[in-house]
Amino acid sequence: MNPQELKTIMGSGLLSFPLTDFDSNGDFDRRGYSERLEWLMPYGASALFAAGGTGEFFSLTGDEYPGIIQTAVDTCRGKVPIIAGAGGPTRFAIQCAQAAEKAGAHGILLMPHYLTEAGQEGLAAHVEEVCKSVKFGVIVYNRANSRFKPETLARLAQRNPNLVGFKDGVGDIEAMVSVYQRMGDRFAYLGGLPTAEVYAAAYKALGTPVYSSAVFNFIPKTAMDFYHAVVADDLPTQHRLLKDFFMPYLELRNRMQGYAVSIVKAGAKIVGHGAGPVRAPLTDLKPGEVEALKALIDKLGPQ
Repeated sequence: MNPQELKTIMGSGLLSFPLTDFDSNGDFDRRGYSERLEWLMPYGASALFAAGGTGEFFSLTGDEYPGIIQTAVDTCRGKVPIIAGAGGPTRFAIQCAQAAEKAGAHGILLMPHYLTEAGQEGLAAHVEEVCKSVKFGVIVYNRANSRFKPETLARLAQRNPNLVGFKDGVGDIEAMVSVYQRMGDRFAYLGGLPTAEVYAAAYKALGTPVYSSAVFNFIPKTAMDFYHAVVADDLPTQHRLLKDFFMPYLELRNRMQGYAVSIVKAGAKIVGHGAGPVRAPLTDLKPGEVEALKALIDKLGPQ
């Protein structure tokens, strides 16, 4: 798949980040991961991000990463495109990007470097080195410690034709408008705030009609229903689902830092598709929180 085809896919429908399955020892569970992807594929996501943020990329080792991407590509081949997460230090991000390309992934989401702050010149160098290390498409992820200014993105886009996407995980509306006004249709845009459904209508108004859904991991039918309601400007359906599920869900998610991933793993276990525990430094939900989440899921009906 060439970069422009990846750009088209990004703008064609709901995307999601599958959980990464771990066994009781915390090791990668290849069979469980493959079964997870087989379960999710028929629900209609336009692409799946393997080893993304919800897939705990930040906890994966360099040795296990290629096998995770290869499993995703092999399981979904000819059915759903696979975009791989890549990130961390520049040289490690390059290793991930090249491994993903070798495995047959359709592109990468370039997630932030770790810990250190960096100026625009450094961020640009990081992105460009990764872009030039591969031929397939690259999507840059705008986050709190890697905020890209419109002029930086414009220079990168001019020098790197395979940089085709911009995912926003910050939520700065003014900055998002500035990026969109500067870059126009040079990029495909993706809403990437945690529990993106809450912001979906607002981002659509900004020119970013597509987003990635974490809850697709355990309520895929509801996730697709909500996405279709956003596409159709069906506000009654959006407001009903926000009131009945997403806002109470946010209250649970916000009880602990790191729960944005943990609550998704809890949801998957509740619906019979458990992915094992989260890896440290994340922590799993407490029993009472799991029961509260189950009550919310049960109200939605069969998926």
